Amino acid sequence: MQFNVSRFAIAAAFVALPAAGWAQPAADRDVLLIERQGAFAVGGTILGNPDESSLHCDHGVVEFQIPPTPRAVNLLMWHSASALAWQQRWDGGEGFQSIFLRRDYPVYLWDGPRVGRADWGCAESTYSPETGRDQGNFTAWRFGAEYPQWFEGVQFPTEDAEAWNQAMRARYQEYDSVENAELQADAAARLVDRIGPTVALTNSAGGLRALLTALKSDNMAGIVMYENVGFVFPEGEWSGRTNGPFGPVVVPQDEFMRLTRIPLQVVWGDNVDQSPIQMAALEQSKRFIEVVNEHGGNAELLMLRDAGLVGNTHIPFADMNNVEVADLLSKFLSEHGLDRYAEEHQAAERP
Repeated sequence: MQFNVSRFAIAAAFVALPAAGWAQPAADRDVLLIERQGAFAVGGTILGNPDESSLHCDHGVVEFQIPPTPRAVNLLMWHSASALAWQQRWDGGEGFQSIFLRRDYPVYLWDGPRVGRADWGCAESTYSPETGRDQGNFTAWRFGAEYPQWFEGVQFPTEDAEAWNQAMRARYQEYDSVENAELQADAAARLVDRIGPTVALTNSAGGLRALLTALKSDNMAGIVMYENVGFVFPEGEWSGRTNGPFGPVVVPQDEFMRLTRIPLQVVWGDNVDQSPIQMAALEQSKRFIEVVNEHGGNAELLMLRDAGLVGNTHIPFADMNNVEVADLLSKFLSEHGLDRYAEEHQAAERP
């Protein structure tokens, strides 16, 4: 890796993984400009007596990159399986982290309490390795209706063995429960209060966590939920089950109204009708959007096929057409005034 270090920025060349036969994209692409980067823990608690015997636990960990001419609103990338999904395309090409850094957004990759780099929890946990999880990913992520039969035109490099290997290693424990979602939302609210106006980009169960965060912080400026599986409803407007691992969570109406103050978008990929479980989540998405808008909010559903994108999976921001998916996100941010530059850079010319 070569670095061109100046007072104001680091120009970092993209380095592809050395696996034999895996794609080496971006060899002729412009360098990434990063003014500063780093990571820190936020939230959490301390068990015991700090002066004698204690444990710092239940915090989140965030990694950030800030471009030289940043926009005023941060993008918080909140995974459901692994932060790796935001960092690379299925074939090793650029992920949303780099794509939106190039588009001048400050980008934050989040591991909530008890997962990933923030896995030191304040409660006991267990992990049991289960063979068959790979095949479960194949159908849950809608690569195909049944392993190993790929959907025709799926946005995954189906002949690339290393891409499959990398995808199956992009997972860690999620501890899906409403209690855990609330715990993660508490830490995330501390984060966005620290970094300022933020749009959360979420995947799957991450969406419920971000919605709960928006109930706890006024610095959540918007949420884009890729294939969300858990929602928040006001009392009296959801009659279905509420005790599952993804909710939905029912809250007092005045609390729910906080979600009507920010733009919300739920995005779904292709072949959803081939998965009864995800069809049910899509129907819940539609009901959530109706309820938000009935209360004066601004929520919308985006079906990628309707936008001309076919073959997208449960994780569309890692798909082979992720630049086109990113373009739709840029459009949403622009339409809602979330793409403005920080004040010190507003007068500068933009490409």
